Amino acid sequence: MKLTDLHPIEALLTADFRSIEPRLQFLDKHLILRTYLEGYTLGELDTKVWQALRGNRAAVAFIRKGSLVNLTRWFIFIEENHPEIQAEIKALDAAAKAKVAAASKAGASYALALQDTEKGVVTRFLPEPSGYLHIGHAKAALLSDYFAREYKGQLRLRLDDTNPSKEKEEFQDAIIEDLALMGIKPDTLTYTSDYFDYLHDMCIRLIKEGHAYADDTEQEEMRDQRWKGIASKRRDLPAEETLRIFEEMKKGSEEGVKWCIRAKVSVDNPNKAMRDPVIYRCNIDTPHHRTGTKWKVYPLYDLAAPLVDSKEGVTHALRSTEYTDRNPLYQWFLDTLKLRQVHMWDFARMNFIRTFLSKRKLAKLVDTGKVWGWDDPRMPTVRGVRRRGMTIPALREFIIKQGPSRNVTTMDWTNFWATNKKFIDPISPRHTAIIKKDVVKVIVTGADAPAEPFTADKPKHPKNKEVGTKKVAFSNELLLDQVDAKSFKEGEEITLMAWGNAFVRKIDQADPIPTITVELNLAGDVKKTEKKVTWLASKGQDLVPAELWDFDYLITKDVLGEDDVLEDCLNPTTSTVEYAWTDGATAELKKDDIIQLERRGYYRVDKGLGDWKEDEEKKLVLFCIPTGKTGSK
Repeated sequence: MKLTDLHPIEALLTADFRSIEPRLQFLDKHLILRTYLEGYTLGELDTKVWQALRGNRAAVAFIRKGSLVNLTRWFIFIEENHPEIQAEIKALDAAAKAKVAAASKAGASYALALQDTEKGVVTRFLPEPSGYLHIGHAKAALLSDYFAREYKGQLRLRLDDTNPSKEKEEFQDAIIEDLALMGIKPDTLTYTSDYFDYLHDMCIRLIKEGHAYADDTEQEEMRDQRWKGIASKRRDLPAEETLRIFEEMKKGSEEGVKWCIRAKVSVDNPNKAMRDPVIYRCNIDTPHHRTGTKWKVYPLYDLAAPLVDSKEGVTHALRSTEYTDRNPLYQWFLDTLKLRQVHMWDFARMNFIRTFLSKRKLAKLVDTGKVWGWDDPRMPTVRGVRRRGMTIPALREFIIKQGPSRNVTTMDWTNFWATNKKFIDPISPRHTAIIKKDVVKVIVTGADAPAEPFTADKPKHPKNKEVGTKKVAFSNELLLDQVDAKSFKEGEEITLMAWGNAFVRKIDQADPIPTITVELNLAGDVKKTEKKVTWLASKGQDLVPAELWDFDYLITKDVLGEDDVLEDCLNPTTSTVEYAWTDGATAELKKDDIIQLERRGYYRVDKGLGDWKEDEEKKLVLFCIPTGKTGSK
C-alpha cells in the first residue's frame, strides 16, 4: 500500500472494523520515524486523514486502545498541538449532531456507512411477479430508491421471474404500475429471464468445477437430510454424469424431471441455508409468460440473485432480514465463481399485528374468494391500503420513517393510519350522512324556520378556504339519526351543526322514534349546548344514497405461528355496511376522492354516481379510513 492509496479520504470515513485495520496498520508503520504524514508541518493530507479518522468510530476505537503506538502518538499530537483544525472539527460534530437530531425527529437513522460509495451506487428492487406488491415490498422498494438517490446513483428494477407456475403478466404489470404510483422511477427495467442463458452457462461451470451435482432424492427425504446434516447419496456423482442428467432435465424428459441440481456447499453447516441448496429444477407443466416453452429448467433465487446482481452492476443489495441466513450463500456463489463483489445490507421488514405478508397465503384468500381481490381494502397490498384510503405521500413518509434498521418488531396499525390522517385532514371536504335505518323526521318550527327551502354556499372545509364551497340546503323538514333523537329530552336546547340552535318541543313516543318537532332558535349560543348533531334537509336538494363500508382484520390472532392453520384463524366477519343518505353536494364526488363525513370519520370514494352503468342503481360507495386511534384496523 502506498500513502496515496488512502485517497479518497472518504474510504477512511466509511470503513468498518474489518476494512479499517490494515489501513491503520499501514499508517502506524509509515509514522515510525515521522511526525507528520507528509513534510515537516501540518499539511492538507494530515488534516484530512486526521479528520476522517476522527469521524470514524471504528478507527477511533483502534487508536484509543494504544496498540498502534505511532499512529496513536501522531493522532494525539495533532489533536493537542494544532488548535486550528479544532474549529472545523467542532463544525463537523455540530453537523453530525444536527443530522442525528433530524433523523431522530424523522423517526429513523440512515447513517448506514455504505461501503465504497465513492465508486458509485447501484441498488436494485427484486420482486417476484407472483402477486401484487404488499407493504413489505413497498419498504424494500422505497429504501432502495432512497439510497440510490441519496448517493446520486441508480435504482434497477428486476422482476425475478424464475417460477412460471406462480407468475403472471398481470402481476408483472401491476408491480410496475404500483411503483410508479409511489413515485419510484427505476433507471432500468430488466427480468431475471433475460439472463437464463447466462445462468445456464454458470450452472454448467459449477458442475464442471465440482461445485454442483444432480440429485434425485425425494423432496421430503432431502428436506430431512438437510435438517439432520446428512449427505445425499448423489453428492459425489461425477461431473460427467451430472452434465448428462442436466441435459435430460433441459429436455424435460421422463428421466430428467426426477432430478434437480444442488450446489455443493456444505453438508452440516450450522447455517442450514448453506447445506447444499437446490439451484436448478424442472418445470414442464407451465409455459413461462415471457420465454414460453423454450426452457424446461429454471434457476432458483439463491443462484440467480447474486449472479445477476453482479452481472448487472448492482453495488449494494438491500433486502429484508429474512434473508440474513442466506447472505453467506450469496457470498459463496460470488467467491466460488470469482464474480464482481456486491455489498449487502439487511433491514427489518414491516410486520403488523393481525396481518400476514406471505404472498402464498394472500393468493389463497384471493383464489378462495375470501376477499374481493388483490386490491381488497382488507389486504396489506399497496393497492389494498390505497383502496382503503392510504395516500401515497403518507405511505412514503411512514416507510421512510421506519428506516433501514435491522430491529424486527411487530407494529400496531395506529401510526400507519395516523400518518395518513395528517395528510388528509387539512384537505378533506366535509359532508353529511344520515343512516337510512329508522331515520327520524324533524319538523322545524318557530320564527326562524324557513317557509320555503333554500340553499346557501358554505365552505367545504371550516379551516381551509382553498378546498372550495358547496351548496347546503335548508328547509322546515329535516332528517336526523335515530341514535341522536333518542338522546334528546323535550325542552332541551340542541345545536343543528352548520345552522344554529333549536329547542326540542315534541318527541313522538315510539320505538323507533318516527318524528320530533323543534323550534329554531338562531340567536342561541352554540357554545352552551351539550349536543351538536348532523342533519339533512329533506326538501330543497336531491339526497344521494350511499353505502358506508367499514372493515376489520382478516385474522383473529396478532401473529400467525408456524403451526397455525390459516383457515382456523380467519375472522368470520371482516366487513360491515350501513345504508345512508348524503347531502346533495356528494353527487359531484368521483372515485378516489377522500372526504370527511361529519361525526363519522374519513371516507374514500370507491364509486361515485358517475362510475355506474346506465342500467345500474346509482349510489355512492364509501370506505371508512382508519385514523390511527387505538383499535384502528
